[in-house]
Amino acid sequence: MSFLLRRLTCLLPLLAASGLAAAEPAPACSGTLYLTFDTGNMRHAELIAETLARHQVKATFFIANEKTLRGDHALDDSWADYWKARVKEGHAFGSHTWRHGSFREDAGDKVHYRLMDGNTVTLDHAAICDEIRKPDQRFRELTGRGLDPLWRAPGGRTTPNALHAATTCGYRHVGWAKAGFLGDELPSETYPNAMLVERALASLRDGDIVMAHLGIWSRKDPFAPMFEPLIAGLKARGFCFATLARP
Repeated sequence: MSFLLRRLTCLLPLLAASGLAAAEPAPACSGTLYLTFDTGNMRHAELIAETLARHQVKATFFIANEKTLRGDHALDDSWADYWKARVKEGHAFGSHTWRHGSFREDAGDKVHYRLMDGNTVTLDHAAICDEIRKPDQRFRELTGRGLDPLWRAPGGRTTPNALHAATTCGYRHVGWAKAGFLGDELPSETYPNAMLVERALASLRDGDIVMAHLGIWSRKDPFAPMFEPLIAGLKARGFCFATLARP
């Protein structure tokens, strides 16, 4: 663990106790980062929201109706209060598709779309739009606010037909920067949290889109608690944070 990360880890409890951890960021920014979260299993949704609020950081959430650790789904009524609170805080929101499938390949004017259960369905233009638009419609039912005109394909995997259909339906695709891949879905045995934080602190640059999840099924040592030292360290480097929503 680097000296900087050790110092941040030691100081954070003291800062939180004194109230300084929630202080306003310095007015001058050396760069802007765009922090984004995909739904995942929502295991650490509350912890991440609390961390963002404490640091007064606005993020962009990409939402799919994924199964959560509680046994429900991320866009069930049971999550309405969570999403309403994030809307009130001023975050941005995009579609992560309804079923969190994978756009595999084009087939004529259609797309092969592999579902989470391993089955593959073929989507035409209208079905692609419906897959992307359905989280938008459901989010409005839950919160009274529709999604921003953004979407992210699960795994970042797209095809020309999928991109074209989404664009004509009014949604702009958002990936992430190479340095912005935080690695919270990688095995913690070979990619421990300290390594991932140090890598991000060293490599992120102005304008990078950063990608993580609100919960991952497979990782044994969750990354979510590391957003505390990560955000503090990035602010110490002079970074500010913004959403991907356009006025």
